[in-house]
Amino acid sequence: MAERRWRRAGSALLRVIVVWAVSTLTLLALAGLLPDFQLQSDDGDSATRTAVTAAWGAGAFGLLSALVWPLVVRALLLVPALVLGLLVFFLNGSLLLIALRLIPDDRGDAAPETAVVVAAVMSAVASATSTALAVRDDDAYGRRLSRLATRRRRRQGANGTGADCPGMVFLQLDGVGHDVLLRAVKDGLMPTLAGWLDGTHRLTPWRTDWSSQTGASQLGILHGSNHDVPAFRWYEKDTGRIVVSNRPASAVELQRRAIERTGDGGLLTLDGASRGNLFSGGADQVALVLSVSTRRGRENRSRAGYFAYFSDPANAVRTALSFCAEVVREIQQATRARFRGDSPRVARGGTYPLIRAFATVVERDVVVAAVIGDMLAGRTAVYADLVAYDEVAHHSGPHSRDAAKVLESLDRSVALLAKAAAHAPRAYRIVLLSDHGQSPGETFEGEYGLGLKDLVRAGCGLPVSRRAGRTACGAEARDAAADALRIGLHRRHQEDEQGFATSPPAGPGSDAGAQREHRGEAGADPIVLASGNLGLISFPDQPGRLTREQIEARHPALLSTLANHPGIGFLLVASERHGSVVLGPAGAEVPIAELTDDGPLAPFGKGAADAVRRTDTFPHVADIMVNSMYDPATGRIHAFEQQIGSHGGLGGEQSQPFLMAPVELGDPLEGEGDTGGELVGAEQLHRVLKRWLRECTGPQIPVAEIGGDPEQEDFRRSLEPYPPGDR
Repeated sequence: MAERRWRRAGSALLRVIVVWAVSTLTLLALAGLLPDFQLQSDDGDSATRTAVTAAWGAGAFGLLSALVWPLVVRALLLVPALVLGLLVFFLNGSLLLIALRLIPDDRGDAAPETAVVVAAVMSAVASATSTALAVRDDDAYGRRLSRLATRRRRRQGANGTGADCPGMVFLQLDGVGHDVLLRAVKDGLMPTLAGWLDGTHRLTPWRTDWSSQTGASQLGILHGSNHDVPAFRWYEKDTGRIVVSNRPASAVELQRRAIERTGDGGLLTLDGASRGNLFSGGADQVALVLSVSTRRGRENRSRAGYFAYFSDPANAVRTALSFCAEVVREIQQATRARFRGDSPRVARGGTYPLIRAFATVVERDVVVAAVIGDMLAGRTAVYADLVAYDEVAHHSGPHSRDAAKVLESLDRSVALLAKAAAHAPRAYRIVLLSDHGQSPGETFEGEYGLGLKDLVRAGCGLPVSRRAGRTACGAEARDAAADALRIGLHRRHQEDEQGFATSPPAGPGSDAGAQREHRGEAGADPIVLASGNLGLISFPDQPGRLTREQIEARHPALLSTLANHPGIGFLLVASERHGSVVLGPAGAEVPIAELTDDGPLAPFGKGAADAVRRTDTFPHVADIMVNSMYDPATGRIHAFEQQIGSHGGLGGEQSQPFLMAPVELGDPLEGEGDTGGELVGAEQLHRVLKRWLRECTGPQIPVAEIGGDPEQEDFRRSLEPYPPGDR
């Protein structure tokens, strides 16, 4: 036993010496290359003395990085992640300047900007050397995993789940549709997933609700209910607020409503971890989770993933470098698309390159590192979201070369997680799934020259932007509104003569008052919101959901203008006669009770009628729900946002995500009753995932929060063998 301990100590000491030696050589090379960086006195030194100075500086920098850096990162946990990533360079450079000041006789000196470069190179080289040594030392790696698993079991005590029970990792590939996945596998973009489909995993498509977006899908998957989530963003008349799914306050409220409705904490209440999600799923271990991001205090662990990852300065520098490279890559790709004249195309300037780099690099690295730590800690259930593909596909298109590159990167991340799972203290079943797909197409504004908001205003007879007013669609909408207004005024005049007027004119004895009333100028302008190709129109000055009859009394041309527009597929409005109705082109009108997948909904395929009927029951459904057109021959839709790959409503690939699970978990449709041979809705998917968890772990019972700072240290150490970086 003593001999083994000495051997371990010797092996660790050897790794330290090798890393120190490589760092010293790197420092010497940089001193020779950079004019503002020196390791000698002004009079010059011998080669031996310069080497000793370099060794001293490398040692001091390594010691400071190990001791000071974790404390600095912990102090900066409240700094936004993007800002923290950009500060990495400057903080690391400051540590190098301090290390140089510790060299005897003031032989080390560097300009501040040079120190930043030297520190970045030093950290990257030291990390690469340390990682190579750790990977090649299988015995050392195995011992580290064994110690981590032992500590975890001791902290769990009686509450821990036996290691003989496989854990579950649910990895959400945000926005990757079923057909996109199949094409990527066929084209060789995702070899890891291709291998799984050939033997270990089963692929099953599932159908989203009408609101095909992350807020509705992930809430349903993690918490079992997405009731009253009509879109990604919507207006609530009773509170006067616009709810947006990816705003922290909205995420908190949506999660609260779901828990209140189901009486269940969520999918991850038993020793679970939630990483990179909008909602916690009831997990006690969270990182980059929006619904808990506004909390403060030591109990808030949402930013723990940042600490665990960025506490290693080499990880921080590597991710920062990859971040910069991704920004440059996006600028190059956008420039090439513009020169090629790609169509459709949207603007990709401003802050978008930074947003894309965060989603495809920082978020990916931190989430992957967190999941690796969860597996090495032996947690029972982990749910993580990788958003890279969804972000790129919005602006480059779901079938673009840019998006294909992201799919390759996602496959490498999955392979990395599978490799780490093989070293975990318990077996893991990795389930891949997506929350929705994406459908391509020119934007609504790009195709027709005006956006949905301007079309609505024109149909209401309200002023529109000068640019929209010059378009053919804008002119047609204004003419239709004027014609309808004249007809409405004539009808009102006849009713007044017959004594059947329902309300007095707004002005004393003049048509101007009636015009103001019909045009809505007496009240607030309509609120028009977009969620992909799903539009929501609300009239905030009127309580409750307006009926078709009320809308036509206020704005006679609006509904017909929208329903007959070539870029719009159908509308949903309440009706005094029929409860609710779906309106389509050429005067199509179907009461909600008689709605089928034919008629106005025929292009949208199976299940469209049920999806619309369900949304119609939501308390906060908009006064007018608008779904864009869909062309089954081309798969095109028209987003009401500036996106050429979009999701949020009905139409095409956006409504068909996938579920890819190990075959030993059984058929996902087993025990689900008569479902017509398919999975329908996020709530049903929640039941499937929960059943798979219950097969091994029993009822999902919340457990007390486990661990504190020691666990964060274990988590940090667990990342050393597999630094994510930019692979």
